[in-house]
Amino acid sequence: MVLKTKILDGECFWGGDAGCGWQMPVCKGVAYDRDCRYDSTTQYMPLYLSTEGRYAWSETGMRATVCGDEITFESETDIELNENGTCLRDAYLNAMENHFPFEETRKRGVALPREFFKSAQFNTWVEFAYDQNQKGILEYAHALINNGFKPGIFMIDEGWQARYGQWKFDLHKFPDPKAMVKELHDLGFIVMLWVTPYVSPEGVDFCKATGALFNPHTYKDLFLRTDTGEVAIVGWWNGYSAILDLRKECDRHYLSQRLDFLMEEYGVDGFKFDGGGYDSYAPHNIKNGKPRADHNQGELNIAWNEFGARYKYHEYKDTFKGGGKPTIQRLWDREHRWEGGSGITSIIPTSILQGLFGHPFICPDMIGGGSWTDDYQPGFKIDEELFIRWAQLSSMFPMMQFSRSPWKCLSKKSLDIVMRWYNHHINMADEIGMLVENAEKTGEPILRCLEYNDPHNGYAHITDEFMLGENILVCPVVTKGTRSKEITLPNGRWQDEDGNIYKGRQTLTLPTPLEKLLWFRRINK
Repeated sequence: MVLKTKILDGECFWGGDAGCGWQMPVCKGVAYDRDCRYDSTTQYMPLYLSTEGRYAWSETGMRATVCGDEITFESETDIELNENGTCLRDAYLNAMENHFPFEETRKRGVALPREFFKSAQFNTWVEFAYDQNQKGILEYAHALINNGFKPGIFMIDEGWQARYGQWKFDLHKFPDPKAMVKELHDLGFIVMLWVTPYVSPEGVDFCKATGALFNPHTYKDLFLRTDTGEVAIVGWWNGYSAILDLRKECDRHYLSQRLDFLMEEYGVDGFKFDGGGYDSYAPHNIKNGKPRADHNQGELNIAWNEFGARYKYHEYKDTFKGGGKPTIQRLWDREHRWEGGSGITSIIPTSILQGLFGHPFICPDMIGGGSWTDDYQPGFKIDEELFIRWAQLSSMFPMMQFSRSPWKCLSKKSLDIVMRWYNHHINMADEIGMLVENAEKTGEPILRCLEYNDPHNGYAHITDEFMLGENILVCPVVTKGTRSKEITLPNGRWQDEDGNIYKGRQTLTLPTPLEKLLWFRRINK
């Protein structure tokens, strides 16, 4: 189906997938063309929301193109254009109620573990990359405590297993994983393991699973299959593998057994679910044949996400139509850079878009960037100013996550600044917890653009400020060398952390030395 509509004067749209959040919002006259019908590697909802209260929705992936004063939507299925609102908030609430209501939290009282929001999370990815190992991980955990960090969620990332899909620790790198997990627990950490739906198509484990050895009937239909019944081999960032089809009971049973074993045998508390994104199941990713008639990449990704969400401690970052679910969502890997679609300047607009997709429980990637390849670039060096500004920004998000060791890559002065804002996040925990509870009940974003709370006052294109709920305004520095910043205050009266009070609906310039994060609390309306 193709649907075209005129863009109204002053109208702005948010949509696409979270990967293009840095381009938001789009409006009349911009150059924009985003096709997410088959390709999306992060959070994605087939939804576009307008500042004039309109939204476009499809049950399957959409392409959106802006040409002049017209926006065109294309999808394989029907496209709904709802025009029942007057502002961005109306558009979101109408879309949410009609297409992704927060039913699980409302009806069953499901609450996410508050440990995600109380302290920082610690992830071993950038610190070790593919060289995850027991000795280094324990040294890292002890160093966190010794350098003043409080225990929280601790994620052991990709590389702990002997083979993808084997679901066993590599005993050369982890000689006693049970003792390691116990030691992490004794330090006060909650331990999560990285997992993926990919299974390497070699070795005894794969042969057992496909019935080629020993139990030929136990899992005879395991994995995604081609139209000829062969195990589909799909391409991903680490080569070519089989991939689980969590729509099927046998695949769910197979994975449950292995994850439950890790929890029961080693004491693991939960899992970081990586891969399995919307694009992972795209038909063109199958390298050894054609997809079956029942192949549906959206359904496959939804099944992967629904499977993992039943674990109390979980994390996702590539989710199709996952809005309205009580799930922990992290931003796709950012690079250690200021500008561009994957630098620090992209974090706020992308996170605003995540909220407008029904994902309020968000983490802005690892501080300093989660792209491990940065370290292999010639002449790479940590930009301490960037690291500090990243920590300040993250301190006001629902969650913040470290990987790279600040005490190794920062000067004492810079480390002290980072620790100040880490402790600020902890001090905000109770207030953030109330915002999380409100989002669980209402479905409204925690992190919002100014246009959401104070519509039709020219705030739609402000992408370097955000609000937490209704009453906290955050104006981080996201550009290098900035020591004073022009900010916009929306409606109300605002008090900064030094007690200064400012009238809203004005623009002013305030000093932003390296140790300073500008943030304000509404004192009345």
